[in-house]
Amino acid sequence: MRRDEPAWVRWALILFAWVFCGLFLVLPLAAVFGEALRDGWQAYLASVTEPDALAALRLTALTAAVVLPLNLAFGLAAAWCLGKFRFRGRALLTTLIDLPFAVSPITAGLIFVLLFGLHGWLGPWLAEREWRVIFALPGIWLASLFVTCPFVAREVIPLMQEQGCDEELAALTLGANGWQTFWRVTWPNVRWAVLYGAILSNARCMGEFGAVSVVSGHIRGLTNTLPLHVEILYNEYQFSAAFAVASLLSLLALLTLLLKKLLEWRLTRQRQGEPA
Repeated sequence: MRRDEPAWVRWALILFAWVFCGLFLVLPLAAVFGEALRDGWQAYLASVTEPDALAALRLTALTAAVVLPLNLAFGLAAAWCLGKFRFRGRALLTTLIDLPFAVSPITAGLIFVLLFGLHGWLGPWLAEREWRVIFALPGIWLASLFVTCPFVAREVIPLMQEQGCDEELAALTLGANGWQTFWRVTWPNVRWAVLYGAILSNARCMGEFGAVSVVSGHIRGLTNTLPLHVEILYNEYQFSAAFAVASLLSLLALLTLLLKKLLEWRLTRQRQGEPA
């Protein structure tokens, strides 16, 4: 850490950081909870427990429960592939994993409509079998999976690349099979990075708006997640109810931030060789 800057520079930068965070992070968050509670606790509880809000909460939780295990499986497989092997097309595969970071979520939703919509490439084939993807749960899950799939992989890939293959090769030489090598050698080294990526993936999944908005159809009580339900309430001028539901998302975000900080602390202790 540099110590040769003038004191006024350090304090100016610290002050700027605090003011920026206060104006653009803390103040909006406080405004959300202030507006949510403006009409009192009874109105707040009524807004977050009415049937459509509960349906949106259930769908958000269900989507996270479906998408997160798939992200974990994909992230571990991709990290193992890219971190332990060298092959042609490796750089291209890495780029494709990062693609959801570069593509607008709304564009991603439109891609799924083009593929699975009634007039899309696979739409007639799906319609013949009465399989609904767009404006149904599968479309929401696919859109959420697309925008969240890089998180676990990008946390684990650098770690596996840094660790190399020596420990796995030693385990195989000593007679361990593939599963024993993974659970007893690889997994202990990457488990906290996997959990860190899972937390980030879950947070993005619950808060995703753009891609889900395109493929959901905005069917109230059926295909509305919490972010979509907030938009509907706000457009109907039910401002207190909209902020009340938004506060649920804010609480989920704060919980995610707390879990993220705990994992960062745990990872730091682990890297320093201290008991966590």
